[in-house]
Amino acid sequence: MQTILGAGGSIGVELAKFLPAYTDAIRLVSRTPQKINSGDELFPADITNAAQVDKAVKGSEVVYLTVGFPYRLKIWEERWPATMRNVIDSCKKHNTRLVFFDNVYMYDRDHLQHMTEETPVRPTSKKGAIRQQVADMLMNEVKQGNLTALIARSADFTNGKSSVLHQLVTDNLLKGKKANWLVNADKIHNFTFVSDAAKGTAILGNTPDAFNQVWHLPTDATKLTGRQWIELLAAEMNAKPRYSILSKTMLGLLGVFMPVLKEIKEMVYQYDRDYFFDSSKFNQRFSYTPVIPKEAVRLLLQELQR
Repeated sequence: MQTILGAGGSIGVELAKFLPAYTDAIRLVSRTPQKINSGDELFPADITNAAQVDKAVKGSEVVYLTVGFPYRLKIWEERWPATMRNVIDSCKKHNTRLVFFDNVYMYDRDHLQHMTEETPVRPTSKKGAIRQQVADMLMNEVKQGNLTALIARSADFTNGKSSVLHQLVTDNLLKGKKANWLVNADKIHNFTFVSDAAKGTAILGNTPDAFNQVWHLPTDATKLTGRQWIELLAAEMNAKPRYSILSKTMLGLLGVFMPVLKEIKEMVYQYDRDYFFDSSKFNQRFSYTPVIPKEAVRLLLQELQR
């Protein structure tokens, strides 16, 4: 049995599509899980409830923690540490391997120009501090020999309706408006395609010697700036690549009316400098070639038209 905690999110849904290559026993856990494969076991549960998590983990060989809480600091502070503790405790109890789907918020902002699994951890945002806290909880258990687990990290997503590219660029261009970009459109920013991230997570979860370490999920190494991403998307949509820059000050002002922009404000350092996510460790280990930007953009727009 392989179990996805947080099966309703973009990664959970895609991950479920790749797991049948490894197992015919898949358990999908969320508040209202829906089948992806005909044989999926649906397990309605509140991921923040320790007793319900324990029941969901019981009988699982591998558990994937892919839950995505609402993008609000207060919710992250309340839910992430408690959820990680619940999942760790249940995995230890049931001798279950744990795969944690993570992001790069805990990395030192002075090293974003070339992020690897060895990049220094020094969060300078409140959300980053939470991500460091839960990652440390997991890896401390690993170091003590109490848990078999791994961390699978992803850059920002190329696709998905919650992705930066969709919210700032494609959504506006589809409406005939100018695209938006954060702080500086002339800085490099590469993105992880969701299907690559999900397939990479499935591969790692089913590779015994991949455990007890951190992995960067497969991400194309092409170095495009924000402006080049806008131009690429606009060309695919037959639209003009017009855009406006959202400064940190502007985000603060707009955040009064749009709370999500207020939450993004502390993370804009990821856009005022080059941001390059290196997945060569994974690509070389598994002979994997990630989706290139032009194909990712084509698939992103195809996904939006469904």
